[in-house]
Amino acid sequence: MKELNTFVKKNEIMKKNSNYITMFAAGLVSLAIFTSCGGGSQSGTNSNQSAEETIVQAAPDAAQMALGEKIYNEKCKACHQADGKGLAPAFPPLASSDYLLSDKKRAVAQALNGSNKEIVVNGVKFVGIMPPQVNTHEDAVAVINYVLNNFGNNGGYITVDEVKDITIDPR
Repeated sequence: MKELNTFVKKNEIMKKNSNYITMFAAGLVSLAIFTSCGGGSQSGTNSNQSAEETIVQAAPDAAQMALGEKIYNEKCKACHQADGKGLAPAFPPLASSDYLLSDKKRAVAQALNGSNKEIVVNGVKFVGIMPPQVNTHEDAVAVINYVLNNFGNNGGYITVDEVKDITIDPR
């Protein structure tokens, strides 16, 4: 039993250190991108936001992205396909999708509550029903962050904090 407790404690320490390293690396990448684009001004940012919050918002950890991939493979791939290109005219593409990339919060809401509205993706109309795919804000954010950063997309990220006001419809 003592060996198991020691193993668990060491594993917890390794996970915590891994998270700190990931956040530090994400911060360095964010800083490099920000400064290389002529940044430096704080205009448009919340100066009350801590550096750690900014790092987490800039890049979710590997566990969240792995969860997003798992959810995509279980829930989304059948319609939107393994390559994210969908199946016209029924299932819209997620790859290079102007509709998806234009409103991350809407994407999270649709993962949570589904959609039965006509949409236009890259100039093509899609009329269909997408049932709710996930039950929690955390799962919705994970799968949307995965999609935003795969299939040729470079869509940034969204946080649970940004979508906590989305009501999950009763099922």
